[in-house]
Amino acid sequence: MSARVLVVDDISANVKLLEARLSAEYFDVVTASSGAQALEICQRAECDIVLLDVMMPDIDGFEVCRRLKSNPRTHFIPVVMVTALDSPADRVRGLDAGADDFLTKPVSDVVLIARVRSLTRLKMMTDELRMRAVTSHEIGAQAPERNAIADTGKGGRILLVDDRSASYERLAPVLASEHHVDVEPNPAEALFHAADGDYDLLIVSLGLENYDGLRLCSQARSLERTRSVPILAISDADNNARLLRGLEIGVNDYLLRPVDKNELLARARTQIRKRRYTDQLRDNVQNSIEMAITDALTGLHNRRYLESHVGTLAEQAASRGKPLALMILDIDHFKSINDNYGHDAGDDVLREFAVRIRKSIRGIDLAARYGGEEFVIVMPETDLHVAGIVAERLRQSIAREGFSIEKGARRIDVTISVGIATLDNKGEPVADVLKRADQALYRAKKDGRNRVVSAAA
Repeated sequence: MSARVLVVDDISANVKLLEARLSAEYFDVVTASSGAQALEICQRAECDIVLLDVMMPDIDGFEVCRRLKSNPRTHFIPVVMVTALDSPADRVRGLDAGADDFLTKPVSDVVLIARVRSLTRLKMMTDELRMRAVTSHEIGAQAPERNAIADTGKGGRILLVDDRSASYERLAPVLASEHHVDVEPNPAEALFHAADGDYDLLIVSLGLENYDGLRLCSQARSLERTRSVPILAISDADNNARLLRGLEIGVNDYLLRPVDKNELLARARTQIRKRRYTDQLRDNVQNSIEMAITDALTGLHNRRYLESHVGTLAEQAASRGKPLALMILDIDHFKSINDNYGHDAGDDVLREFAVRIRKSIRGIDLAARYGGEEFVIVMPETDLHVAGIVAERLRQSIAREGFSIEKGARRIDVTISVGIATLDNKGEPVADVLKRADQALYRAKKDGRNRVVSAAA
């Protein structure tokens, strides 16, 4: 699907010109003749990028951009200001308002299309992360847009790659006024430095004397540890072809020499804010994955994960001719703990029980909360005899040492009952193994609790 570009300008001739340029490159184009109309279109999520004129009669472009970037529903839409204003102060004002770029008319078709393609590509990547992170927001994770809106973009870690001392000695102090800055004058070492440094931004000179700056940018994009780090390229004014090539291979933004100090800071802040926003989106996605497979109270895997994963473990055991043991553990008289001491005490016991389970099993074993006070442990390459030894050791450790409740104010005695079964026949359904372990657990309870019973007994 083609990206949809919103062109905002109150002069119809300008709108038609941009519309023709973009349509020729197979972009879908929507138009607005006022700031208010543009805000409505963005609010309805009807565009992927905004090309915004500054001088408009109702709301000027600076204010439109500020409103878009301060609204969680539109914050992530890239905004490019396309205007006749050409002073460094105007560019900085636009960038400070949240614009992703500031292009001065007349803009060459090649530069315009390259910038639109670059920003829409990044927008689509961010949209994918946002869609994946929706679950996190629905289950209570904080929406990253609010942090992004409040973020000043300062306090970042920047690696400046420049082999000309006259250049980096001028730029580094400027950046150091708002960020932590490392300078790498040896481009051959820059990629290793970047991979090890946990940077928020790479600033790369494309005029390196003995190294191809674009190659460095391309390598940074292909390396896992630097793939998501934004790159700000610095180029000479007569080097448009290399700049455009840089945008194609993944450079996020650029500056032309001579570098205006305020514009350098503004563009660095913009890229660092974006990095932090996408990092939080990724964190939310990871959290949602972990929440989907983890029991929130105990930190063990949940029943859903157990049921989807135990089949794989059984297939591996059968194909390799290895034993597989499965045990079901139940905390004895757990209801009386809740009744006598309260549900908070019950939660304390469950959490501590999970800790003791982890200490008693191997890394290859799978432990899960099966429901309520029942837990399941799956032990690959373990026969019935060894599983019985492990279960008995765990039973003794539970019974031997009391459980702390009420924030350590008192301790109570807890015991468990355990049922064990093994995968006896190749191709046997895992549900049958679980059923036999459950039957063994039932016998352990019937025989007086606080004991381990094997399905073969």
